[in-house]
Amino acid sequence: MKIISLHNNQTSLIKKAIANNREAQQQLFEKHSPKMLGVCRQYVKDLHHAEDLLLQGFLKVFTNLHKFKNEGSFEGWIRRIMVNTCLSYLRKKNLVDLSDEDYVFNDAATESLENTSVEDIQKLIDKLPDGYKMVFNLFAIEGYKHSEIAEQLGISESTSKSQLFKARKLLQENYYKMNKTINGDK
Repeated sequence: MKIISLHNNQTSLIKKAIANNREAQQQLFEKHSPKMLGVCRQYVKDLHHAEDLLLQGFLKVFTNLHKFKNEGSFEGWIRRIMVNTCLSYLRKKNLVDLSDEDYVFNDAATESLENTSVEDIQKLIDKLPDGYKMVFNLFAIEGYKHSEIAEQLGISESTSKSQLFKARKLLQENYYKMNKTINGDK
């Protein structure tokens, strides 16, 4: 059995794509686009807008591919471009309301989501106002720190924390409502 190094294959594809080899670009797109569409979809409810942002993001990827230094994962580099593309879109459309309200923060335990499908969780996240959703995704899914979120969105750290707190609270409320509906409770 012959073992093929995927890292070398990807490095070779990247080099070819930098040289404007369309086949290599197509292979990179096909490999990474399904996951990156999921990333875009986390920030934008409408699938058609998410697909547009995916294409815009990949245009940036291929335009800036020569800047990738093979430090860290290639997928992570693409993911960061997709997130930034989505954030830029949301800021331009003024779809985000980030208020700077003070809240008392606590880490109250939340009900387990083990029996909840990924689709149901995504629906719950989609119901969040865009500002809440953006901060929640950046913090909980992308792993950004509040200082990084604040810098990325041009807000204070306390605003980032309050948006996350409100997002978690609203997610919990909507989760309870969804479970009541499913279980037939009133």
